[in-house]
Amino acid sequence: MIGITITVLFALVMFSMGCTMKLIKIWAHVKRPWGIAVGFLCQFGIMPLSAFVLSLAFDILPLQAIAVVIMGCCPGGNASNIVAYWIDGDMDLSVGMTSCSTLFALGMMPLCLFLYTKMWVDANAIVIPYSTIGIALVALIVPVCVGSFVNHKWPKPARIIAMVGSGIGGILILVMAVIGGVLYKGAWDIEPKMWLVGTLFPLFGYFFGFVLAYIANQSWSRCRTVCLETGMQNTQLCTTILQLSFKPEQIVYMYTFPLVYSIFQVAFAVIIVGGYLLYKRYIKKKDPTENKVDSMDGEINPALELDSKPSNGDVFE
Repeated sequence: MIGITITVLFALVMFSMGCTMKLIKIWAHVKRPWGIAVGFLCQFGIMPLSAFVLSLAFDILPLQAIAVVIMGCCPGGNASNIVAYWIDGDMDLSVGMTSCSTLFALGMMPLCLFLYTKMWVDANAIVIPYSTIGIALVALIVPVCVGSFVNHKWPKPARIIAMVGSGIGGILILVMAVIGGVLYKGAWDIEPKMWLVGTLFPLFGYFFGFVLAYIANQSWSRCRTVCLETGMQNTQLCTTILQLSFKPEQIVYMYTFPLVYSIFQVAFAVIIVGGYLLYKRYIKKKDPTENKVDSMDGEINPALELDSKPSNGDVFE
């Protein structure tokens, strides 16, 4: 019942996020999917590899290592879309990356789990809930499409819906993190190195996501977006996989990690949002070019100095 409630609430929030999206921008990402391609590399390249390296570097127990790797192989979560709104990210790219990573997870998760868990467990023992992934995909795409239509027909009310929905979504993320910590407080008696892994792992995702997007010559807005999409994983899916794949006496060694990861990914996201808002308020300088036309959609971009960067022969934009 709780899972259904959370799915419905997030679907409503994603409807509000869809109210920030425009069909012309979505089509631009389809024609030139460089941002999505970078996100794919981060999601199914950097994250599983980081999970594997951290597990070996800290020499954690096999069951714990499996939990870490499963987390690294999961697609991005809806929370990244909400946070992307607050840092003026590319919402069309953010939702597109989440949708694509969830869709690609149907094939990439089995492949990544086979590659990175075979030294600890038979990959066939890990049950991937394809139905859960499918439901998550529908609960994401349908509300977003409806929200995009609302934005197309009634842009002014759509902006209000997006603002209210993003606030509710932010509160929902924080409440879920707190509830998870309170309900499973008995599981916090874990080794310090697991706390370190839970801290470093999302940090690696944020850092390498931003760096790879920068190297790929993406705009600042897209760099921020890819950063969030890489670091914020679908922790609920990881928890579901653990419950389906392992016995209760095994899960006691594994279940804590998704909670630790969830708390730290939210904590870092709050720091990113706070830092960005402070930057906008106190550091950002007015630029005479801020009313230039954004080449993506032909509209006035009031924050162009934050969302573009100089480049020579930019083949990605």
